[in-house]
Amino acid sequence: MKTRKCSDREKAQLKRDALKFIIPHFASNQELAKGAKIFTRGKGCYVWDIDGRKYFDSFATLLTTVCGHNRPEVTRAVKEQMERLEFFPNYVDTFTEPLINLARKLADILPGNLAVSFFVNSGSEANETAMKMARQYHLERGQRTRYKFIARRDSYHATTLGAGSVTGLKWFREYFEPLLPGCLFVSAARERDRPPNMDSTTYGRQLLREIEALIQQEGPESIAAMIMDPIPGSNTGYPMPPQGYLEGVRALCDKHGMLLIFDEVQTGFGKTGKWFACEHWDVTPDIMTLGKGLTGGFIPLGVTVTTPKVAEVFRHKPGCEFRSGSTYGGHTVACAATLANIAIIEKEQLVANARVRGAYIRNKLEALKQRHAMVGEISGIGLLLAVKLMADRQAQIPFDPKLGVGGWIRDWCYRHGMILRNNGDILVLAPSLIISKTEADFMLALIEKAIRQASTRFHV
Repeated sequence: MKTRKCSDREKAQLKRDALKFIIPHFASNQELAKGAKIFTRGKGCYVWDIDGRKYFDSFATLLTTVCGHNRPEVTRAVKEQMERLEFFPNYVDTFTEPLINLARKLADILPGNLAVSFFVNSGSEANETAMKMARQYHLERGQRTRYKFIARRDSYHATTLGAGSVTGLKWFREYFEPLLPGCLFVSAARERDRPPNMDSTTYGRQLLREIEALIQQEGPESIAAMIMDPIPGSNTGYPMPPQGYLEGVRALCDKHGMLLIFDEVQTGFGKTGKWFACEHWDVTPDIMTLGKGLTGGFIPLGVTVTTPKVAEVFRHKPGCEFRSGSTYGGHTVACAATLANIAIIEKEQLVANARVRGAYIRNKLEALKQRHAMVGEISGIGLLLAVKLMADRQAQIPFDPKLGVGGWIRDWCYRHGMILRNNGDILVLAPSLIISKTEADFMLALIEKAIRQASTRFHV
């Protein structure tokens, strides 16, 4: 691939203009003060910046490029579709072939009875739509009082005001309150939080009793749905749930007539070693939301998928139609790109690769933990993994956040040719599903070198 070379003067101007004319998503003024990072091309698991430096991307371009960058199969599908019909909206009574074919394909690969799709533009929009769908579902069935949602502390679901209201992380909420009324929170269900001398099943039951108590306090007839991520995302390091918890949540929703919404925007499309994270527990929701890896990063697309049972209430007569939509939801070219992306996952057996390669990386991280005192819990599954850094692992004492240990390790890796995601002192690894053993070894070796340097710097 040929790219135009910029002069030093042009590069400097681009970097100035980036800061002058653009507010980045989730901007960090501390990081922006160091200057803009501008990327110009990608191939496989690698990207190059405007200065020609090459980086291994251990976070798959914010969990999107599951099949790697610059896949000619997807580029070809996009080009062919744009030469036929670049766009026609999925509006009122109009459809396109790629849209129909993608909906059919999703019905084929999704678990349980999930089969009816509502296409949007992003994961945030998918979660917003799921909440609207749950509310209107109950209204159409004569249960207008069901408007509340149960969510979990420390889970992330959206940047929109509605679905942001069920995000249980303070940083995403505090500047925008008051948010949507009727959003209730229960404890995060993390195996790592299990009290000493309590087994996993008992802890799961304790968390389920907390949900049951909240339902009874609020009144089951007031609750529309519970929304949750089967495995919470990178913000908390992909913590696993206690045994029996997901099955118990499903049973509670059935018992009280609530819908269950699974947010699989981060965890879907093979990253856990199965197509969808909920398949590890054989639990299927009433509504599932998808984004990120859905399209392989080529073009924005999200989807809210539900069951025929839920969808039917919006179809049985005029006036009951689902009242939501946007101009570009289910964009024609985005659907073509997504079909090509899914075809690559199937052809190259990338879900299996995520399972095998993820287990290999996990074992190596556990060994690394034995060699370095600052390495605490290793969490996650498949190619969604995290390393928690600790000042004193034995006493479970975290680092003082002001030290910025995780950020220091991230910056060290960047200077040495790797993009590493950190959330405070949690290092997150979520590479593309195409990662090879050689690339995994490179990633692991660089992280270990960074940890060794950090151990010296921070006297651990």
